[in-house]
Amino acid sequence: MEPRATEKTYLEQTKRTYVFPVSLKASKQEIAKAVEEKFNVTVTDVRTLIRNGKKTKFSKGKHAYPGITHRQDKKFAYVTLKEGNSIKVFEEPEAKTSAKEAKAEKAKADKNAGKENK
Repeated sequence: MEPRATEKTYLEQTKRTYVFPVSLKASKQEIAKAVEEKFNVTVTDVRTLIRNGKKTKFSKGKHAYPGITHRQDKKFAYVTLKEGNSIKVFEEPEAKTSAKEAKAEKAKADKNAGKENK
Protein backbone atom coordinates (compact mmCIF):
# COMPACT_ATOMS: atom_id res chain seq x y z
CA MET A 1 0.00 0.00 0.00
CA GLU A 2 1.67 3.17 -1.24
CA PRO A 3 0.08 6.63 -1.50
CA ARG A 4 -0.67 7.97 -4.97
CA ALA A 5 1.81 10.53 -6.29
CA THR A 6 -0.17 12.84 -8.59
CA GLU A 7 -0.74 16.59 -8.78
CA LYS A 8 -4.21 16.30 -7.25
CA THR A 9 -3.01 14.17 -4.35
CA TYR A 10 -0.06 16.52 -3.80
CA LEU A 11 -2.55 19.34 -3.15
CA GLU A 12 -4.41 17.09 -0.70
CA GLN A 13 -1.16 16.45 1.18
CA THR A 14 -1.01 20.12 2.16
CA LYS A 15 -4.19 19.35 4.19
CA ARG A 16 -2.57 16.21 5.75
CA THR A 17 -4.74 13.97 3.51
CA TYR A 18 -3.20 11.10 1.57
CA VAL A 19 -4.84 9.02 -1.18
CA PHE A 20 -4.38 5.23 -1.30
CA PRO A 21 -5.73 2.71 -3.82
CA VAL A 22 -7.42 -0.04 -1.79
CA SER A 23 -9.37 -3.26 -2.32
CA LEU A 24 -13.06 -2.94 -3.14
CA LYS A 25 -13.85 -5.06 -0.07
CA ALA A 26 -11.72 -3.05 2.40
CA SER A 27 -13.60 -1.24 5.18
CA LYS A 28 -12.66 2.13 6.63
CA GLN A 29 -11.52 0.53 9.88
CA GLU A 30 -9.26 -1.93 8.03
CA ILE A 31 -7.77 0.89 5.94
CA ALA A 32 -7.06 3.05 9.02
CA LYS A 33 -5.43 0.14 10.85
CA ALA A 34 -3.24 -0.77 7.84
CA VAL A 35 -2.02 2.83 7.37
CA GLU A 36 -1.28 3.24 11.09
CA GLU A 37 0.74 0.01 11.21
CA LYS A 38 2.71 0.59 8.01
CA PHE A 39 3.64 4.27 8.43
CA ASN A 40 3.52 4.67 12.26
CA VAL A 41 1.05 7.59 12.14
CA THR A 42 -2.31 8.38 13.75
CA VAL A 43 -5.32 8.40 11.42
CA THR A 44 -8.14 10.83 12.27
CA ASP A 45 -10.48 10.35 9.28
CA VAL A 46 -11.00 7.97 6.34
CA ARG A 47 -13.19 8.76 3.34
CA THR A 48 -13.65 6.24 0.53
CA LEU A 49 -14.50 6.63 -3.12
CA ILE A 50 -15.47 3.97 -5.66
CA ARG A 51 -14.75 4.86 -9.27
CA ASN A 52 -16.93 2.82 -11.61
CA GLY A 53 -15.21 1.25 -14.60
CA LYS A 54 -15.92 2.82 -17.97
CA LYS A 55 -17.75 1.05 -20.78
CA THR A 56 -15.41 0.04 -23.59
CA LYS A 57 -16.17 -1.39 -27.02
CA PHE A 58 -14.43 -4.49 -28.28
CA SER A 59 -14.41 -6.52 -31.46
CA LYS A 60 -13.28 -10.05 -32.15
CA GLY A 61 -12.37 -9.42 -35.76
CA LYS A 62 -13.42 -7.50 -38.83
CA HIS A 63 -16.70 -9.36 -39.40
CA ALA A 64 -17.51 -10.35 -35.81
CA TYR A 65 -20.28 -8.58 -33.93
CA PRO A 66 -18.74 -5.91 -31.66
CA GLY A 67 -19.65 -5.85 -28.00
CA ILE A 68 -19.38 -3.72 -24.90
CA THR A 69 -17.49 -4.59 -21.75
CA HIS A 70 -16.56 -2.68 -18.59
CA ARG A 71 -13.22 -1.83 -17.05
CA GLN A 72 -12.68 -2.79 -13.42
CA ASP A 73 -14.06 -0.60 -10.64
CA LYS A 74 -11.44 1.08 -8.43
CA LYS A 75 -11.65 2.14 -4.79
CA PHE A 76 -9.58 4.94 -3.26
CA ALA A 77 -9.24 5.93 0.39
CA TYR A 78 -8.64 9.55 1.43
CA VAL A 79 -6.84 9.22 4.78
CA THR A 80 -6.43 12.30 7.01
CA LEU A 81 -3.64 12.19 9.59
CA LYS A 82 -3.29 13.79 13.01
CA GLU A 83 -1.57 17.20 13.13
CA GLY A 84 2.21 16.78 13.06
CA ASN A 85 2.17 13.37 11.31
CA SER A 86 3.23 12.96 7.69
CA ILE A 87 4.16 10.33 5.12
CA LYS A 88 7.04 10.75 2.67
CA VAL A 89 5.66 10.26 -0.83
CA PHE A 90 8.18 12.03 -3.05
CA GLU A 91 11.46 10.53 -1.88
CA GLU A 92 14.40 11.39 -4.09
CA PRO A 93 17.25 8.89 -4.05
CA GLU A 94 20.51 10.20 -2.68
CA ALA A 95 23.00 11.08 -5.38
CA LYS A 96 25.97 8.77 -5.15
CA THR A 97 29.13 10.28 -6.54
CA SER A 98 31.76 8.05 -8.02
CA ALA A 99 35.40 8.23 -6.96
CA LYS A 100 36.29 9.97 -10.22
CA GLU A 101 33.69 12.70 -9.65
CA ALA A 102 34.80 13.14 -6.03
CA LYS A 103 38.45 13.65 -7.15
CA ALA A 104 37.36 16.17 -9.80
CA GLU A 105 35.33 18.16 -7.24
CA LYS A 106 38.22 18.12 -4.77
CA ALA A 107 40.69 19.29 -7.44
CA LYS A 108 38.32 22.10 -8.43
CA ALA A 109 37.96 23.19 -4.79
CA ASP A 110 41.77 23.13 -4.32
CA LYS A 111 42.26 25.18 -7.50
CA ASN A 112 39.73 27.79 -6.32
CA ALA A 113 41.41 27.90 -2.87
CA GLY A 114 44.81 28.48 -4.57
CA LYS A 115 43.43 31.45 -6.50
CA GLU A 116 42.07 33.04 -3.34
CA ASN A 117 45.45 32.83 -1.59
CA LYS A 118 47.21 34.81 -4.37
